[in-house]
Amino acid sequence: MVLSDPLTLAGLGLAAVVVAHIGAYLLDPHNIRDIPGPTLAKFSDAWLGWVAAKGHRSEVVHEMHAQYGPVVRIAPNHVSIAEPQALQIVYAHGNGSLKSNFYDAFVSIQRGLFNTRNRADHARKRKIVSAIFSMKNVLEFEPHVREYVGLLIKQWDRLCAEAVKGGSGDEGEGGWRGESGRLWLDCLPWYNYLAFDIIGDLAFGQSFGMLHACKDSAPVALSQDEAMKAYGSASGYKVVSIPAVQILNDRGEFSASIGVLPPAWRPFVKNLIPWYRNGSKAVKNLAGLAVAAVAKRLDRDTLNGGSDRVDLLAKLQQGKDDEGKPMGREELTAEALTQLIAGSDTTSNSSCAITYHLAANPNVQAKLHAELDEALGTDDDPVAIFDQVKRLTYLQAVIDETLRIHSTSGIGLPRIVPAGSGGMHVAGHFFPEGTVLSVPTYTIHRDKEVWGEDVEVFRPERFLEGDQAVIQKTFNPFSFGPRACVGRNLANMELLIIIASILRRYHFVLEHPEKPFDTREGFLRKPVECKVGIKRRSA
Repeated sequence: MVLSDPLTLAGLGLAAVVVAHIGAYLLDPHNIRDIPGPTLAKFSDAWLGWVAAKGHRSEVVHEMHAQYGPVVRIAPNHVSIAEPQALQIVYAHGNGSLKSNFYDAFVSIQRGLFNTRNRADHARKRKIVSAIFSMKNVLEFEPHVREYVGLLIKQWDRLCAEAVKGGSGDEGEGGWRGESGRLWLDCLPWYNYLAFDIIGDLAFGQSFGMLHACKDSAPVALSQDEAMKAYGSASGYKVVSIPAVQILNDRGEFSASIGVLPPAWRPFVKNLIPWYRNGSKAVKNLAGLAVAAVAKRLDRDTLNGGSDRVDLLAKLQQGKDDEGKPMGREELTAEALTQLIAGSDTTSNSSCAITYHLAANPNVQAKLHAELDEALGTDDDPVAIFDQVKRLTYLQAVIDETLRIHSTSGIGLPRIVPAGSGGMHVAGHFFPEGTVLSVPTYTIHRDKEVWGEDVEVFRPERFLEGDQAVIQKTFNPFSFGPRACVGRNLANMELLIIIASILRRYHFVLEHPEKPFDTREGFLRKPVECKVGIKRRSA
């Protein structure tokens, strides 16, 4: 046998990998060999990598829990625990648990609040960022939100008027058509345009203009290195237009899929598999978008001698850590990118899902119409004011029920049992230091002991009845503990204004009631489409 022969070396390498995986299983360093789960998942991360890349991780893991029980091994060192009380343990304040290396796959410019794993770095960043999302500050962003909701309504009013005449639109306007006195279109792209324009305005000081153009397009730095050279200069970086929504989708699927693979595998996978290469390109393009947008805003502020805008970027610039130091430009860009990703996808996905479930449930839509009509009366302004709708109980229940069934993130967010903790007891099991644990939101949002036997039914009333203390301990749309979403106040304000405004003005029906609400999942569960018929209503 010639050891230098390529086939021989490849065979030896494969044999070494197999032996290493079997050896790790037999040695069982994390004491989880007896935990049930898919056979391949006990030996290799490849099972979870394959499931994640297929785009339906939450549903597949949910099926595994239905088959194996509440505690399931989904990777050699990753246990999924589908018990509501596990939320309070795995993600609790003060337990010292850390984010796993899954989050390394989401780093592009530099680590931001979302993907930093170091406890001290996270505490520093959170001190700066969380203050920005206090309710007091969020209320200052309301005019920006209302401006773009008004623009969406203006566009839909225009199309509704054309639809009544039997008109139709080209692909640039979503391929709409008028039929039976209704406007028929896919509402998902429009909610994407709305969410991107809102967060673009808040995070970068200028919208991407998607609602005006009726098109998925945003400027991006031609290359990140080239744009970085432009820092401190009012000119010199080049930009091109990209389909930002599609790029964001690709980036989410790529990062969530490659993040479940061992770090040593990732460079090979990215180079050898075309799908992963495309995803890697999406990460760079999205970073370039943030680089170009922040550079343009800050250069403009420098030329104008400052800015009096009240937005996320201005608040980030004003923020200081415990030593009184502000964020550097690169860190500022990374955090603005984090807000773009978090603030666009969550709002558009949820708005689309809410519209779908209301169109699919006419009785719920009618009940919400009645509440909105009573609360908003004959106000001529089509855009709701937050103060008018923030206490509408059925509106909030509709939003919450949608976030239960269609959580913005349904996967179990991985946490490492910290060194020096002595291990962690969860759901009747002891997990030693270094074990990766997660609690799948998709599954606990379908726990029949908490939500009732009708868990797959869209029924907002469940948030207005029963044991609300138990429900709120299980309801997990924004995660839990010190790493919970800092932007939940902004997200809730946006959804209340968007849904109140849109539902007060329009009536929705599904174009294909028999079709399920299809999704694809990266880090977030994203709708594929939502084709509805829209009609102006008279309150």
